Amino acid sequence: MPTTQPYKLPRAGLEREALRKKGQFWTPDWTADIMTAYVLQDKPLRLLDPALGVGVFFRAAKRYARLHDFDLELFGRDIDPEVIGQARMSGLNDDDLRNVEIRDFVLDPPSELFPAIIANPPYIRHHRLSQAQKELLREFAHKATGRRIDGRAGLHVYFLIRALQSLAPEGRLAYIVSADICEGVFAHALWQWICSQYRLDAVIAFASKATPFPDVDTNALVLLIRNARPAADFDWVQCLDRDSRELTALVSERQQKSYTGIHVHRRLLSEALATGLSRPPSDNTKHQYTLGDFASVMRGIVTGNNDFFFMTSARAKEQGIPDTLLVKAVGRMRDVQGEYFDPEDVQRLDDKGRPTRLLNVNGVLFDQLPMRVQKYLEDGEAKGLPNKTLIKTRKPWYRMEVRKIPPILFAYLGRRSARFIRNRADVVPLTCLLCVYPRHSSPEFIEHLWKVLSNPETISNLKKVGKSYGGDAIKVEPRSLERLPLPDDLVRAEGLEQYAEAKQATLFE
Repeated sequence: MPTTQPYKLPRAGLEREALRKKGQFWTPDWTADIMTAYVLQDKPLRLLDPALGVGVFFRAAKRYARLHDFDLELFGRDIDPEVIGQARMSGLNDDDLRNVEIRDFVLDPPSELFPAIIANPPYIRHHRLSQAQKELLREFAHKATGRRIDGRAGLHVYFLIRALQSLAPEGRLAYIVSADICEGVFAHALWQWICSQYRLDAVIAFASKATPFPDVDTNALVLLIRNARPAADFDWVQCLDRDSRELTALVSERQQKSYTGIHVHRRLLSEALATGLSRPPSDNTKHQYTLGDFASVMRGIVTGNNDFFFMTSARAKEQGIPDTLLVKAVGRMRDVQGEYFDPEDVQRLDDKGRPTRLLNVNGVLFDQLPMRVQKYLEDGEAKGLPNKTLIKTRKPWYRMEVRKIPPILFAYLGRRSARFIRNRADVVPLTCLLCVYPRHSSPEFIEHLWKVLSNPETISNLKKVGKSYGGDAIKVEPRSLERLPLPDDLVRAEGLEQYAEAKQATLFE
């Protein structure tokens, strides 16, 4: 099948927000053909799509069944009643849709098992779920898996658990989903359960130019799983082009001697679970040192309301807020242009009207504050700030989080490359950046550590500990960053190994 144009998503506005609320991002035809070829290769009598959407999988299944000359009954579910009309407009008829129900697949599942299930689940992140929904979903997951799934799991995680439970013996599931299902804090418990109960046949990852969802800030994976005895290895595949032919042959168990549009790795399941199913196979390089041997990492400051607490120097003067009650800060990654952040950069931002001052009245009684600062806080209280989610836990409500000035910052997610930044402007970061605190304060140690961290070889290791997003962006949480492997030869070249040894000796003592 020739390459097809990907579905175009609205980039912003009400249409994009509506998709986010419903978690609807439609699968392109070429990807649907690959997934269909896997689940229908045994010519099953029935197929379930538990998140029907516009019916792309139904259409792909009809094409496959017609090509391979067998009868197939289609079953579907969705919670959005509008999809029935959209599916008809896409080319499906009433006979195709006669077994579609508008029901919640996770919490109101079908009573029968299916030999073939194919799904692009609703991608609804945890913060868009109500507390009541979260409690019901976590109770379901615990009952199903015997494991506690972290509350930061999105709806697509619970959808996968239910889809696996709905598979008949030897049934096949093809599931397209965000890579965070293999990278989030919940991933270890989830995949330990899956791989102990089911057979992982293949994981398909996509190069940037081949992504099925080019306008979505996430990396997609296709998971091919069978309700069969677990195996010790599986195929890990990277798709290089938007072309279904070679992948269709592979998932249909028609192995070729060589491929041009995909890279195929036969991986041990044990290695993949340790490395991360969304990440390329480990190069088996053993690193003696990690960043955590030489530094600790903390997130930046959460203000609770940047518009109130984070301001330009000009606004601070207008409001009569003295420098003694302000902290120099940086509030977004694109305000840091390179690998160094200097006093001149703060001035550059001031000149451009960017916020660089963070209000911090900690330790000063309200009555002892200047009258104009008291008035500023009273105005904030009148606007309802004390009732905001993050702020209402603070006493007093205007108390600010505190961070020591970090000598090194880390830009952990953005359109620019993830990188370490030498903080020579003595700023504190907001949540756009992570704080890296070397375990020794000597300038020499900090400079040696900085050289190791800014080396391209170290930067390339970020993919081993980070969560992957669209456009090759990587997000690395504080504890994960502390696990960042540091190349042994770089550590030795900068004379840092003595500090790690001293730290280990202290622990043993």
